[in-house]
Amino acid sequence: MQHLPPELWTWDAADLARAIRLRAVSSREAVRAVLDRCAVVNPAINAVVEVLEEEALAAADAADAALRRGEAPGPLHGVPVSIKINVDQKGRATSNGCVPLRDLVAAEDAPVVANLRRAGAVLFGRTNTPALSMRWFTENALHGRTLNPWSAGHTPGGSSGGASAAVAAGIGPIAHGNDLGGSIRYPAYACGVAGLRPSFGRVPAFNPTLQAERPLSAQMMSTQGPLARRVRDLRLALAAMAEGDARDPWWVPAPLEGPPARRPIRVALSADPAGMGVHPAVAEAVRRAGRILEAAGYAVEEADPPGFAEAARDWDRLVHAEARLFMAEAFERLADEGARATFACMLARSPAPDMAEWLRIAARRTTHQRAWAAFLAERPLVLCPVSAEPPFPQGLDTEGQAGFDRVYRAQQPLLATPLLGLPSVAVPTGVVEGLPLGVQIIAPRWREDLALDAAEVIEAACPMPTPLDPRG
Repeated sequence: MQHLPPELWTWDAADLARAIRLRAVSSREAVRAVLDRCAVVNPAINAVVEVLEEEALAAADAADAALRRGEAPGPLHGVPVSIKINVDQKGRATSNGCVPLRDLVAAEDAPVVANLRRAGAVLFGRTNTPALSMRWFTENALHGRTLNPWSAGHTPGGSSGGASAAVAAGIGPIAHGNDLGGSIRYPAYACGVAGLRPSFGRVPAFNPTLQAERPLSAQMMSTQGPLARRVRDLRLALAAMAEGDARDPWWVPAPLEGPPARRPIRVALSADPAGMGVHPAVAEAVRRAGRILEAAGYAVEEADPPGFAEAARDWDRLVHAEARLFMAEAFERLADEGARATFACMLARSPAPDMAEWLRIAARRTTHQRAWAAFLAERPLVLCPVSAEPPFPQGLDTEGQAGFDRVYRAQQPLLATPLLGLPSVAVPTGVVEGLPLGVQIIAPRWREDLALDAAEVIEAACPMPTPLDPRG
């Protein structure tokens, strides 16, 4: 019996890139397959809010022509990739989910977009985000609500919820996202895909459409990174995204792979690192991942990293102190009702520090980093939850202060990492009661390679029933 090859929209980026490079498949065929998949399933989930069909097919034809001329291909040559609507893409609106910004058209690419283009990626669409990218849910008054392909009644995560839902549903093998407080890792978790928050300084960032510099905490803690159905595609995307750009003075030319780690690699397993109480299924996902790593030769031991809850609390104080100053007016002027409500709940639970207290908190960041550096020198990996709960019901964060506080309490594992500047990977571990679950792997700064290695081991033992079909 003849077995037909799988449809191209199901292929990993690494396989597509190789097939296109060898001219076994054309970029036009790959991009056309993703566009057709988008046309079929995107109406059910509203993940891609701007489809760039004509532009993408022209770029695919140019990629194929370049290969015919014998030009050297980049690592993502001809591969379809989506971009989040909160970064600048030349000729497209950087709306950030806000009605008043629908005509804010970028004159040039942000560094991460420029890097993806230079690597040969074909940018086929723009993915949804909550207004001003400040929620773990994805909806806005401009583009509406994005649904989780696993369950319309549960969040796809945020703020990169359009990216995660698109990748999970087979609309492109790689999606761009960004992460200040979990905005890559939580959507990856909620939609059952892989997501990488790189080290701070790894991927250059700058939006030319910005009228003023971002708050200092965002400059020092926000990162650009990829989401994908496979961990190996995160590696491929990271290599493309991490090229330097003079517009970001925080960028560091660190190697993508470090020296070999001492074997066996020690892993600190912490099922409840912030002491907030985790759902039994979440705790079991962490322990199962630990057993998988142990069977693969890792030395796994239960150990809580130092000051996890305190680091998360200091992230909260720094980010929301600056948000009062830098973002309150923007939320009032630009955001929709739901985003304004959640912003008010954020501020209500985070009293404003005075200048002296803010300076002490900012200085204490180094104390946290020093303690973690010592801990990770002995145990290079931390295995812990992404969130304390399975994916939340849609709209939970807008159900008053109590609903918001429940969400915020569960998200503490996401917050320490940005304060510390460390890389972390979210990788799925399976499906429980119809919803995906996963774990987070944190590594020393610049050691994304170690976290990705461990994530691939877990991924191999936990195959996910993806790509998903929202029609089914």
